[in-house]
Amino acid sequence: MTDTALYDIPGPRARRRHLTYGLAATAVILAIIAWVLYLLFDTHQFTAEKWRPFAYEGIQEMLLRGLGNTLKAFAYAAVLSLALGGLLASGRLSDHRIVRWAATLFVEFFRAMPVLVMIFFVFVALKVQPLPALVTGLTLYNGSVLAEVFRSGVNSVDRGQREAAYALGMRKTQVMGHVLVPQALRAMLPAIISQLVVALKDTSLGFLITYEEFLHAGKLIASNLDYGLPFIPVVMIISPIYIGMCMLLSWLATWVAKRQRRSLKTEAVEVAPAEPGTLLPGAGQIHP
Repeated sequence: MTDTALYDIPGPRARRRHLTYGLAATAVILAIIAWVLYLLFDTHQFTAEKWRPFAYEGIQEMLLRGLGNTLKAFAYAAVLSLALGGLLASGRLSDHRIVRWAATLFVEFFRAMPVLVMIFFVFVALKVQPLPALVTGLTLYNGSVLAEVFRSGVNSVDRGQREAAYALGMRKTQVMGHVLVPQALRAMLPAIISQLVVALKDTSLGFLITYEEFLHAGKLIASNLDYGLPFIPVVMIISPIYIGMCMLLSWLATWVAKRQRRSLKTEAVEVAPAEPGTLLPGAGQIHP
């Protein structure tokens, strides 16, 4: 069997052209990196004075405490957003018009509302503590977005699956829980993880309401005059940690997706051989 491709295999000239483009792009990227490093060295961002605070135990404890507060706020917001999203999606898929309209109004309102406005409203107008105010704002926004993700995922399942389940006499809750949601989850998983990454990054808004999260701790260090305002070193410490946590969530999503794909594979089942003398009904009859 001959190999087939959706495009022509590049010839020698095309390969040389692609190699030239790749080398040129690599040179541009290296030039940008070199220019950024030059600016950092030229503005004395790598001097010992600016990096000295990170050697102190008190500064390290502040950063770790801020990181723990960030993860705590994210954990609360993630769990509550998933629960709220599932509840609102059930409302939007309801057969009752009033419930469907109420859920739609709730979703559209809080999905369009800026997260920072909701956090400030809960914190200032309702006089709620920083952590509950931050979690409430993140939950209302991300829960509304996840509701649309859940609803779209359920509706993306082939209509025949729903009709076949109803034909078997299953109730709507059984159809949703045993047929539609398990199939839709595989399609929804990337969007769910993407929204959780947004929630993780938005926890940094907590520093605006004096919540002592990771970015708030970095801001206190960066504004310290005793160390020459080490703003860039703080960014170089905090940014990779945020990026690493987001990559960890993406890796978790990939791992869960692989587990789901493996669970769908059927295993070989041993079938007992037919015993001698066993005949199907009517097999032993002789017809004229």
